[in-house]
Amino acid sequence: MSGNVVSASAIAIDEAARLLAGGELVAFPTETVYGLGADATNDEAVRRIFAVKGRPADHPVIVHIANRNDLGKWARAVSKGAAQLAEAFWPGPLTLILPRASTVLDQVTGGQDNVGLRMPSHSIARALLNAFGGGIAAPSANRFGHVSPTTAAHVAADLREAPAMILDGGPCDVGIESTIVAFRNDEPVLLRPGAISVAELAQVLGRSPLPPDAAAPRVSGSLTSHYAPRTPASLLKSDALRAELAQLTERDEQLAVLARTLERPADFEGVWIAARGDAAEFARDLYANLRALDAANADAILIETPPDDPAWLAVRDRLTRATQGEDDDRD
Repeated sequence: MSGNVVSASAIAIDEAARLLAGGELVAFPTETVYGLGADATNDEAVRRIFAVKGRPADHPVIVHIANRNDLGKWARAVSKGAAQLAEAFWPGPLTLILPRASTVLDQVTGGQDNVGLRMPSHSIARALLNAFGGGIAAPSANRFGHVSPTTAAHVAADLREAPAMILDGGPCDVGIESTIVAFRNDEPVLLRPGAISVAELAQVLGRSPLPPDAAAPRVSGSLTSHYAPRTPASLLKSDALRAELAQLTERDEQLAVLARTLERPADFEGVWIAARGDAAEFARDLYANLRALDAANADAILIETPPDDPAWLAVRDRLTRATQGEDDDRD
């Protein structure tokens, strides 16, 4: 593993905060995925995030904050609904899109009039935020568009020595990115599904969030192709996957498979990952599984489509984008 990976002790966290204050980049764990952090008020440091990731300049980054009281430093207004969600789900895997304060950097917002704010629940992320004493701009700590990192080893594999430090806090508990919610004329809009479900949002707000439209703000993870392995990947229902397996095996292609209900055929010689469990368990291991399949250097990755059920909305979103929208609905 890279020499900049450090176990997240109290001493290491203090050093990471010092590095951030000096304009360096630090990768750190959150409950969702590992983030590549910079001082959110340092324009040059934030620009380095974009350079290291190969991230488009108009693709905004989320600012991580330590306390709900910090909202006023970054947002010029907080709607009633946003305040309700912050009260219910912060600290946790929820990002709120709010009207930006005048001091927020254009580089952070992608030139938009809003800013994404999140208060993470991970103990190391919170300790780092408290030690640093300010907002940390942090997208996922990987090359742009690639599978998100859920371990320090994933970060090191993608970014190598680019971060001055990679704080190792073990695997992330949630495993997929935060739910993102904006408000348009006080109506909630779900911009990205995540660990906090539509039902949970509706329970707090008294109504379900609307889907995004063409006027919705640009947010992290909203491109059609994202979270993608380098190996060509397809998303297929179980019967179609079974048929595809037979066809590709006959052509002597090397395959890697992420299955949920299918059993491994006795004559299958490729990499086969059986991901059982509910949506939360599947999500927690999703990116690690995609990276393992990608590392197999197969000709193709085949993924069994998850259930068309609200609990699986975030997983379906990630897999659809990871397969570049090639969701095969054949029965």
